[in-house]
Amino acid sequence: MLKDYLNKVIQGDCLEVLSTIEDNSVDVCFADPPFNLEKRYTSYKDQRPAEEYLQWCQKWLGELVRVTKPSGSIFVHNIPKWLTYYASILNDIAYFRHWISWDAMSNPIGKTLLPAHYGILFYSKQPKGFKFYEIRAPHRKCRVCDSYLKDYGGKKDQMHPFGALVSDVWTDIHRIRHNVRRDEHPCQLPIPLLERIVLMSTDPGDVVLDPFLGTGTSAIAAKALGRNFVGIEIDPEYVAIAEDKIARVHPSTYKGYYVSYFLGKIQSVRDIDAAELFPPQLTSVEKKKMRTQENGDETSSGVNGHKKSQSKPKEKIPTLF
Repeated sequence: MLKDYLNKVIQGDCLEVLSTIEDNSVDVCFADPPFNLEKRYTSYKDQRPAEEYLQWCQKWLGELVRVTKPSGSIFVHNIPKWLTYYASILNDIAYFRHWISWDAMSNPIGKTLLPAHYGILFYSKQPKGFKFYEIRAPHRKCRVCDSYLKDYGGKKDQMHPFGALVSDVWTDIHRIRHNVRRDEHPCQLPIPLLERIVLMSTDPGDVVLDPFLGTGTSAIAAKALGRNFVGIEIDPEYVAIAEDKIARVHPSTYKGYYVSYFLGKIQSVRDIDAAELFPPQLTSVEKKKMRTQENGDETSSGVNGHKKSQSKPKEKIPTLF
């Protein structure tokens, strides 16, 4: 039963554990399965014949769709090679939403295009009525001169005060590059990646299930953002690491709203929350009036076409470290 697993890391085979969870009980499933590329796991041999591997994948994909609520979604992370097969399986039992391309460093392998992204399949359980929230990320700037990398065609007054809506290409979240920040796991994902997915597809109090928890990234993201989690992991060493990390998680909030941080700055925020946290944008009519007013008029706008605050100065986004 799902209630017996809430906010716990369950050691065991994912198919066995999933079979004990009732239908339509989980809000979001996220899976980052073994890539079948001979990675070095301590309790799993990441090398099966392709047909055997795909038959196994079909089983757990079917289980994920089964346990997901009608309002829920399924996200699957892998290399494009396997995602094409996953999509053919999921197309028969769920509804395609997006193929998210996550930019990542790669090594040249010769006689082919340089592999430079991982994919995240995004499917919903039902064609309509599933949860989805648009996400904003900070406007990208030059690290040297601090100028905006996008010129917006001379329309900077129309820029959102915090950042742009994210697309299906994610270049602003990076792999964990330094060993000092890595666990003893060959395929550890960065927490901001999972936090973006959680913010995009759930509400506080919802349940996020991960059948290949590893060292706990999805559970950490869920707990930090006020969601519940169910983690399944076959390796006892990874279970111990995950439990220790999860126990030390604190809420990730800004002015009472759940947000994702990276290096002390907000990395992802739901658009509906950004509307409450940041100055409202001017309408087209207001912008036209603004351009006809004399500089210094008290009704003129602030920077980039956003309403000028008449109260205290804008609060600086805090750093956490």
